[in-house]
Amino acid sequence: MTSIPLRPPLRIGLVLFPELTQLDLTGPAEVFARMPGAEVLFLWKTLDPVASDRGLRLLPSASFAECGALDVICVPGGPGQIALMEDDETLDFLRRVAPGCRLVTSVCTGSLVLGAAGLLAGYRATSHWSSIDQLALLGAQPVAERVVRDRDRITGAGVTSGIDFALQVVAELAGEAVAQGIQLQLEYDPEPPWPAGSPRSAPAALVAAAREKIAPFIARRRAATERAAARLGRAG
Repeated sequence: MTSIPLRPPLRIGLVLFPELTQLDLTGPAEVFARMPGAEVLFLWKTLDPVASDRGLRLLPSASFAECGALDVICVPGGPGQIALMEDDETLDFLRRVAPGCRLVTSVCTGSLVLGAAGLLAGYRATSHWSSIDQLALLGAQPVAERVVRDRDRITGAGVTSGIDFALQVVAELAGEAVAQGIQLQLEYDPEPPWPAGSPRSAPAALVAAAREKIAPFIARRRAATERAAARLGRAG
């Protein structure tokens, strides 16, 4: 993998929005903050505290208006992603900064937000297993992999994949040696207690029960995705 020459500081912006899943944000942020020469910005409309979906309150470090040019933009996911898909201020911000970024990225269902902004049409991408199929409504090609790279788009699958995703971003920007050093610093050497972290490996009954439990929420998300697709002219 060939690294991209850095221009200091390397400015990485992560969108921080109400009801995001905090690990979608904080996993990659922990990795990015350890990259030499990196400046990590937590971006929202204001500098007021933002509550995650599990109640953790997080502080933005810059507003959309004041963040300036970025090298990397990253959109995490979480339940608040549904509202974000119809938030013109956020979508306009993403459309504004993306052309100047070296990499346009997401974790989990943040890819649906990128799609709603029209930034994944014609790209291979991934998302959380429960909603990856919805990417097709937005003109993207769904790929059921933990991290997907297509040109200057890099997307991570659900939640914990944000760490894998961020290490690959670091490898792309600063080289594999730097990424491996960060992996060692974090002692990122996962050994899950059960092979139940993916529908491909989890017991069928467990997957079925999970799908049934979240079905009403997924229906809400799909309705928002369909509305976003209609605005992009991709209805049906």
